[in-house]
Amino acid sequence: MRFDPSAGYRRLDTWVLAGIVQFATRRFCQKFLTRELDPTGRQFDQMTQAARSGKANIAEGSARSATSKETEMKLTDVARASLMELQGDYEDWLLQRGRLPWPKNSPEAQAVFAIRLDRADFTGDLVHDSCAHLLAQQEKFARWLDSPDADTRANALLILLRRLLHMLARQLAAQGNTFEKEGGFREKLTATRVETRARQEDAPVCPECGAPMKCRKARTGPNAGADFWGCTAYPKCKGVRPVPKT
Repeated sequence: MRFDPSAGYRRLDTWVLAGIVQFATRRFCQKFLTRELDPTGRQFDQMTQAARSGKANIAEGSARSATSKETEMKLTDVARASLMELQGDYEDWLLQRGRLPWPKNSPEAQAVFAIRLDRADFTGDLVHDSCAHLLAQQEKFARWLDSPDADTRANALLILLRRLLHMLARQLAAQGNTFEKEGGFREKLTATRVETRARQEDAPVCPECGAPMKCRKARTGPNAGADFWGCTAYPKCKGVRPVPKT
């Protein structure tokens, strides 16, 4: 799996594969969830919404990566949870009909496993090219995902979901490592606020007028860049104190 958050979600293999799963799930439900099998339409809604949530949250998580790594991880985990729910729905579909999922080493399963996604290599019209790329990758699985046999479609989707969940687990681990090392804009801003608040709580009073002091940073002179305590009554009072070095 290739994961490059700076390139945007449209270049993520997880987003492409989630899109294939979403569209194939909708076609599956439209064809096989008849009024007799799903009289209230609830199963249709649950499966199509779970598939949509997987793709949408991968995109949203990637879009939030610049501002909050924590939010990115949470959204990726939501995508993973939604797709796990969808995986259970397809397993139930087979079990309710007395069928078993294809064994991993079966010829059918191996044929689906053997299909690999092409590299998302486009630099022009990002929206147009990424959508064209998604459709081209979807066509690779058309033999199974557009089969007239419901069991074939369900089994193929189970394999794609298994692969996608594995990819998302790796993506989530990579996001966790980045979060530990760097954080995002929101995490850095929060850390700065906490540090500033802690320093303000220890602020002394002005030796000139007795007003509370505020931590400031020298802009000019030999101490440029150094912190110092400045009177909050400035410019009426120019009282200062040094900040002890820790």
